[in-house]
This record gives sequence, C-alpha cells and structure tokens, in this order.
Amino acid sequence: MTERARVLVTGANGHLGRRLVSHLAGEHHVHAVVRSEPARRQLEELPDIADIETSVLDYRDSQALTEAARESTHAVHLVGIIKESSRSRYEDAHEATTRALSAAADACGMKRIVYLSILGADVASPNPCLASKARAERTLLEARTPTLILRVPMVLGENDFASSALKRRAQASVNVLLRTQSREQPIYAGDVIAAIGEGLERPGLDDVILNLAGPESLPRHQLIRRAGQFTGNAPHAFSVPLGIGLAAALVLERVSGNPPITRAMLGVLDHDDDIDPTDAVKRLGIELTSLDETLRRCIS
Repeated sequence: MTERARVLVTGANGHLGRRLVSHLAGEHHVHAVVRSEPARRQLEELPDIADIETSVLDYRDSQALTEAARESTHAVHLVGIIKESSRSRYEDAHEATTRALSAAADACGMKRIVYLSILGADVASPNPCLASKARAERTLLEARTPTLILRVPMVLGENDFASSALKRRAQASVNVLLRTQSREQPIYAGDVIAAIGEGLERPGLDDVILNLAGPESLPRHQLIRRAGQFTGNAPHAFSVPLGIGLAAALVLERVSGNPPITRAMLGVLDHDDDIDPTDAVKRLGIELTSLDETLRRCIS
C-alpha cells in the first residue's frame, strides 16, 4: 500500500476488526467506526495503536459516514450478522449499511472498498442471510467506487467465539451435532487480515469477488476430532437430522424476539464449504496457514 493511506474500518470492535486495526495502525492512518461508546472503549484498550481515530455512528447513516470518511482513501466494511432478531435485521445490517458506505465512498472519492462477505452468498439463495449478503455485494459492485469482495467461511482466531466453541466440543467426550457430514473449511484469522491488507491496493482487484478459505475442507465431525488432538481428547460426534434443528428454531422464532438460533442461521452454519482457494491466494499474494497450525494456535 502507498505510504500513509487513510483507511476507514467499519465494525472495528469485532474480533477481526480489532486485529485489523492493530495490523494497519502505525503504518497507516486508521479511522475506526463503531456503533457505541462501549465499543469505542474496546478499541482504546488495544496496545500500540497511537495513530487511530474513532467515531461512533449508525452504519446506515450515509451523511455521518460521509463526514467520517472525508479524508479516507480506502475502506474496509466488516459489518454483518448471521442471526436476525427483532432489533437486528439482515436488510439493515447488510444492505442498508452498504448503501450508506458506497454513497460515502463515492462522495469522498475513495480508491477502493474491501468487503468481507460469506461463502455461499447468492441473490438466488433460499437462505435470507446469504441472499441479503449477495444483495449487499451487488450494491457495492454497482457503485462508482471500486470494491473487492472477499467471501470467507468459518474464521478461527485466538480467543474468538468460533475457536472457543470448537474448543469446547473438542474437550467434550460426546457431541450431538446437526448433520455431522456438513463440510467445514476454516481459515485462520491472521490470513483473513493479510488478505484484507493486501486487497486494499493490490492491482487488478477492482470490482472482483474472491472466494477465500483455508487449505482443507473436511466434515464437521472430523474437524472436531482434529481439534481434539490439541486438547488431548478424542471426542465422538453423533448426527441429528438438520430438519430437527430447523423445527426447533422455528418454535424459538415464534416465541422469542431474539431466539438463540434461527432457521437462517442454521442454514448458514450448515453450508458445505469446499472450494479451491488457489486463485484467491495467488491474486492476493498471501500464504495460507495449515489447518493443524491454525488449530494449534487457536485451540491449544
């Protein structure tokens, strides 16, 4: 990247957002955008990030985003959800925020936006989350500012939610799972950060969609067993039909405004991730961390 680029990062207080801010800070000016004061305080606790600016605003507010992005040359959009509730809808989290950001980027003359999406995003998908993500992608690709879209599967990083959940399963003697044959292709968080960093200015990536994942795809029960090697355990997994989980989720959706699981969420988690990441890795100029090394870092 050119010296002292100015990067606007939305959703900067999440696990990936904090890693990205730390990765970029020092070499480049970072403007971290979050939705609340507690989120801003999370960023202030990060070490060694003297050159960082923060703003608290509504990601759907294009005027506020335009003001925050006034001097930014690039943007990274990390905002997204996999579970809807009565207070957080896919249209608001995905489509409304990308409309606001694309308007801000166009108004400010940004050079590129990098958008983190999900493997399986498709406007024709029956899954409302994956369809919403794809509509958000289309909004960015149709705007004047060039966009690089990175579609990724499960991301595993030190002390993040996904790694903690996998570790609990790896430590258990028995796991009861929905469709144990569902294929997972987890990618190390550090590789995603490297991909975003390279994607900000690397040539030939304007208005491009790259499918990026870890080097191995394997059934879910095998992933848990591999993780068990790093906890000194040999966990067993028993499969439950997906239909049972969907039925339970339907009941929870009808009785709660914020159910712990939803049918759309289960559909995203059950998506079979099995791609060849070679093209994306080559175009981004990065190297992927092996699955065993990822598990060692995140599970041990």
